Amino acid sequence: MVRIAVDLNRCQGYAQCAFLAPEIFTMHGDEALLYEPEPDGALREKLDRAATACPVQAVLVDAVEPDAVDVPDEGVSHAR
Repeated sequence: MVRIAVDLNRCQGYAQCAFLAPEIFTMHGDEALLYEPEPDGALREKLDRAATACPVQAVLVDAVEPDAVDVPDEGVSHAR
C-alpha cells in the first residue's frame, strides 16, 4: 500500500504533480490541490515522478507494507 500526503502550506500550485499523475492529483482552480491519499500501487511510478517534479517538494510518499503493521495477538496474555 502507498500513502501520500501533500504539505499544503508548502505547495505553491505549480501543478507539476497534476500534470504527471492526473489519476492522483487534480487542481481545483488556480491554487487548490486535490489528491488521492492512498492511490493504487500500480500508479507508483507516476507518483514517484510527480513527487520528484514538485519544485517545493510538497509531495510526501510513504510506502506501507501490509506485514509492517504491528497488530497485537488476541487472546494472548502479556502479563507476567
